[in-house]
Amino acid sequence: MRFDAGDEMPHPDAAVDEWLFAAWRPDGTAGVVSGHRLVGRRAWYWSAVVEDGYPVLHLTEWDVRLRSDPFIVKAPEMWAEHHCVAPFEQWSIGNEGHFAALDDADEALGRAYGTPEPSSADLEWYATGEPTPIDHGYEQAGVVHGVIELLGRHHVTFAEAPARRWRRWGSELGPQPIAGALAHTGLRAPFAFPDGSTADWVLTPDGWRSRLR
Repeated sequence: MRFDAGDEMPHPDAAVDEWLFAAWRPDGTAGVVSGHRLVGRRAWYWSAVVEDGYPVLHLTEWDVRLRSDPFIVKAPEMWAEHHCVAPFEQWSIGNEGHFAALDDADEALGRAYGTPEPSSADLEWYATGEPTPIDHGYEQAGVVHGVIELLGRHHVTFAEAPARRWRRWGSELGPQPIAGALAHTGLRAPFAFPDGSTADWVLTPDGWRSRLR
């Protein structure tokens, strides 16, 4: 299956459009997830930052009005953007907001009440391979460079960090399926979506995987 530059953009005839990015350090000590879905005239946004020895930082916005630029998500005290610099080659991933620092990652599947943690991400995603077909779209391997700035602690940095992205669209989408993990570092990024579905990702030295219960 061949894809063209238009597939990187929203599909007017699709009920749901989604862009999802993930990166991790090769030693499994830190990782980031950033997702964005368009549902009609509203947008979902979700993100998590994990690092060994620290609470998971968790941010979700499930009812954001769609702007003229659909890649910009702006809610009270939160801004995020996925910007296509060059189709199938480079994306910029940024956000600013108050994440919830959760000592227990399971809290992310409930009300996600935690200590507010100001954060600002400035990441660049570069492709290292061609897009490959998946159900409802494609995925692509890459690397990420950049920094996630945090108040009151050292920043989380990524340099040539392995990364992956997923691009999907269709009439209905569930959480992005990924391979399960038999063992992991203990770092988790769970999300409870407004349609009742959940994702529970864990970090391994080989990247993000789905937690096997």
